Amino acid sequence: MPLSEQEQRLLDEMERHLMRNDADVVSARGGGRSLSYRNIVLGTVLVLIGLGGLIAGVSVPLVIVGVIGFVVMLGGVILAVTPTRGGGATAAGAAPAREHKPKSSSSFMDRMNDRWDRRQGER
Repeated sequence: MPLSEQEQRLLDEMERHLMRNDADVVSARGGGRSLSYRNIVLGTVLVLIGLGGLIAGVSVPLVIVGVIGFVVMLGGVILAVTPTRGGGATAAGAAPAREHKPKSSSSFMDRMNDRWDRRQGER
């Protein structure tokens, strides 16, 4: 069953609101988080160093060297695959940061319905 025109407009407005205000939705779409080339290279170097330590720990009867090598490898993998926030330095021409409005006590749907009613009253 297709949505009515009013329901479609309300759904579009809710989507715009989520895209503006919900960081989880924005990050899920790739906005603001990306893999850093520097972190990938550093993580790869740490994995190789950790692998060398792990092999040295197995060949020499010092278990602690192998454990430390494994921990370094794990840290390198985590560093390489963890996305970085793109919010550090803004590029020239980038939109300025929005100021956050204080949350009101009404629910999201109540605010959406109020906005819809105000817009319908303007016509």
